Amino acid sequence: MLTAAKGGGIIFAGNVFQYASRFFIGILLARLLGAEEFGLYNLAMTAAAVAAGLALLGLRPALVRYVSLHASRRDSAGLWGTLQIGLGLPALLSVLMGVGLYALASPIAERLFSEPRLVPLLRMVSLVVPFLALSGLIAAATRGFNKMQYTVIAQNISQPLIRLVLLLILAIIGLNAVLALTSFGLTIAVVFAMLLFFLHKLFPLNRPFGMARRDTREMLSFSLPIYMVSLIKTFRGSIQTLLLGALHTVATVGVFTVATQVNMIGKMFHDSVVTASMPIVSELYGKQAWRQMGHYYQTVTKWTFAVNLPMSLIIVLFSTPILSIFGRDYVGGATALILLASASLVNASTGICGVVIDMSGNTTLKLVNSVVVVLFSLGLSILLIPPWGMVGAAVAALAAAIVVNLMRLVEVFFLFRLLPYNQDFFKPILAGFVALLVAWGIRQSFATETNLFYTLINMILLLAIYAGVILALGLSQEDRVVLSRLSQRMRAVLSK
Repeated sequence: MLTAAKGGGIIFAGNVFQYASRFFIGILLARLLGAEEFGLYNLAMTAAAVAAGLALLGLRPALVRYVSLHASRRDSAGLWGTLQIGLGLPALLSVLMGVGLYALASPIAERLFSEPRLVPLLRMVSLVVPFLALSGLIAAATRGFNKMQYTVIAQNISQPLIRLVLLLILAIIGLNAVLALTSFGLTIAVVFAMLLFFLHKLFPLNRPFGMARRDTREMLSFSLPIYMVSLIKTFRGSIQTLLLGALHTVATVGVFTVATQVNMIGKMFHDSVVTASMPIVSELYGKQAWRQMGHYYQTVTKWTFAVNLPMSLIIVLFSTPILSIFGRDYVGGATALILLASASLVNASTGICGVVIDMSGNTTLKLVNSVVVVLFSLGLSILLIPPWGMVGAAVAALAAAIVVNLMRLVEVFFLFRLLPYNQDFFKPILAGFVALLVAWGIRQSFATETNLFYTLINMILLLAIYAGVILALGLSQEDRVVLSRLSQRMRAVLSK
C-alpha cells in the first residue's frame, strides 16, 4: 500500500503541475479565441494527435522494454538496433502522415466538417506531426534507461511553461487560432530537441549505422498487438471531438473541449493510482497471492472513489460558475460537464479492474473491451450528437463508461472471484451525501451560484464536511499507515 501511495503520489504531483499549466492555458485560449475559433483550434489539434498516433506502431512500450533489456546487458549493438527500429520506422511513417494530412486538408475541412477556415490550420499542424510522434518515442527510450527525470523535465515542466510564455507574448499582438497553433508547433519542436539531447547524453547517437543488431520481427511482434489497442484508445479519445465538428458546430467543439478539460481534475488521482498499481498487481499475480491482490483491489478502489467523489460533487453543484471562468460562451456546457464528471466517477467506482485484467495477461479481453466500448460510443454519438450536440456526446461518454466498467467488473469476478467493494467503501458515499446536502442547502439559501468568491467558499466547506465525516466514521489501518508516512515526509520537508 505504501508503494502504491508513493508511486501514485509522485505521478499525481507531476500530473497536477502539468494539469494546472494546461488549465491556465485553456482559460487563456478560451477567453481570447472565443468558442468558435477555439473549436477550430481543437479540431486541428485532434487531427494532429490522430495522425501522430497512427505513426507510432505501438513502439513506445517496445522501446521501454527493449532499451531496458539491452542496457542492462550492456549490449550496445542491440541497443543501437532497437533505437533505429523504434525511432526510424515511426519517423518515416510520421512524415508520410504529415504529408497526407497536408494534401487532404481541403477535403477534410470542406467535406467532412464544412469549414473552409480549417484548411490552413490543418496544413499548419501537418508540419508538427513528425515532431509530436517522435517526442513521445524518444521520451519512452529515455525511460528505458530508467531516467524518468528527462521526461518530467521536457514534457511535464518545459512543454507547458514554454507554451504558456509564447502564448502570453502572442496575446499582446492579438491571439488567433493560427498563432496559437504556431506556439504549439514551436513548443513541440523545442521539446523534441531537448529529448533528443537527453537521449544522446545517455547513448551517443553519432555512431556508424551498421554497428547495430536489429531484431525487427521480435519488436514488431511485441508492439503490433499493443498498436491495435492504442489505435482504438486514440480513436476513442478523439471520436467525440471529430463527430461534434462533423455533425454539429465548431463552437460546440470549443465548449465541449473546455468541459473535458475541467473534468480532468477528477481523473488525475485515479489515473495516477492506476499507473502506480500496474507493477504491484503484476507482482501479486506472478506470486499467485490472491488474498493480497483482493485486499489491494478493494483498498485502492476505495481510495480512488473517495478522492474522486467530492470533485464530482463540486462539478455537479458548481458547473456553471466553474465554466464562467473561461467566458460566457462556455456556460452552456454545464450539463455536458456534469455528465462527463459522472462518467469519471463511474470509472473511479470500479477502481483498478482494468489493471487487474491487463497485468494478469488477459490482453484478448482488453482488446474486446476496447472494441466494444468504441463501437458503443461511436453508435451513440452518431445517434445523439445531431439532436443534442455536446450533451449527446456526454451522454454517449457516460453510457460507454458504464458499459465498459460493468464488463471489467464481471470479467475480474469470473477470472479471480474478486469484487472491489467492502464495507469501508460505503464511508465516502455517506460522507458525500452529507456534504452534498449541506452545500446544496447553503447555495439555495444564499443564492451564491453566480458569485465566484462565495462559490469558492462553498467548495471549501463541502470538502471540509466531507473530510470531517470520513474521519468521524473512522480510518482503516491502511489509511492510517499511509497518512502517517505522508505526515512524516511533510514534517521532514518543512524542517529543512
